[in-house]
Amino acid sequence: MRPVYIYGPLNYNPVEEWFFHRLKAGRPIPIPNAGNQITLLGHVKICDLATAFIKVLGNPKASKQVYNISGSKYVTFEGIGRACAKAGGFPEPEIIHYNPKDFDFGKKKAFPFRDQHFFASVEKASKDLGVTPEYDLLDGLTDSYNLDFDRGTFRKEADFTTDDMILDKKLVSV
Repeated sequence: MRPVYIYGPLNYNPVEEWFFHRLKAGRPIPIPNAGNQITLLGHVKICDLATAFIKVLGNPKASKQVYNISGSKYVTFEGIGRACAKAGGFPEPEIIHYNPKDFDFGKKKAFPFRDQHFFASVEKASKDLGVTPEYDLLDGLTDSYNLDFDRGTFRKEADFTTDDMILDKKLVSV
């Protein structure tokens, strides 16, 4: 089983939390480069992932096979930021683009995703296992916001250190 990026309540690596923290604080969302990097997100609950794991157990058709598991719709990094805003009931976010090569963030992670396209076809899992995503991206992000972040059960505290580095440089270069 190869999940792409997983999101949703109680997920071990809540990538959407990064966006929600910034939106809740009324801060801009810094996105590397043009923000048009394409990826996929799969919801943790039915992630279509949990369902897929169950459907491979004891399934002879799944023996020695590899399945990509995720949502079925591609989204850009900028699109994720905008979808998180809609999901949490926030106004349209201010998105700031930056070149990661212009910064030394040390060991801090400035963005929750790899700065590259990262997606895979989920057709084989759909065909062999009958796995179809239950959540579209906006519904899944709304679920995550309502059942996790908005209740204060997020996993990581907000850290805007790298954001401030980016914003300080943007203000100086304008």
